Amino acid sequence: MDKYSRYKGVAIFVIVLIALLFGAYSVIQPMIVKKQSLEAKIEKKKQELSKANNDLRIVQAKIKKIKDSISGSQKKIYYPVESDLGNDTLFFTLYNDVIEMVHTNGVKIKSIDYNYNPESDEFVKFGRDVYFVCDVNMELVSNYVNLGKLIQDLYQYPYYIKINELTVNPYEKDKKVLIANLSLRLYAHTAPDDTAEMVSEMPKLNP
Repeated sequence: MDKYSRYKGVAIFVIVLIALLFGAYSVIQPMIVKKQSLEAKIEKKKQELSKANNDLRIVQAKIKKIKDSISGSQKKIYYPVESDLGNDTLFFTLYNDVIEMVHTNGVKIKSIDYNYNPESDEFVKFGRDVYFVCDVNMELVSNYVNLGKLIQDLYQYPYYIKINELTVNPYEKDKKVLIANLSLRLYAHTAPDDTAEMVSEMPKLNP
């Protein structure tokens, strides 16, 4: 009996030990799984953050390139006094100045429309939060002299205005009269510190 009692004690010890190990594993195993899952999530977040930072650096580099491109010329990018204006009023001064130049030079406006932030523009692509762009498309009626004066005034205007397109065709019933399609691109920005910067390497004004 003493012999079997000794084995019984060992068996009980082994059973208790196995139960303790199983209990410990049951407690630790979910923690290991949770830890591994958390590490995987952290690694994924690190990769996402790295990609986001890389994308941000690319965008910042492109915006910097645009900003650097507006240094060294005699033209400024227009900056409205109130930078929180909506699209309809943001270009009020530029738009009015253009219309005034047209009328002052005796050019008649047959039709006019406008388009905000054309996707093809580099400023729109990489600086939408800083720069605003507006295309003004006009069909004009004029003669050679007055149209030439208008183009000259656009060249001399202190703020940068890009001439997207200018096509001229004589009026069929009177060759002295011109029907011109003029597309202008107006630029404005909302960063007051940029007002001191000048336009450089911007698209040339092509009459």
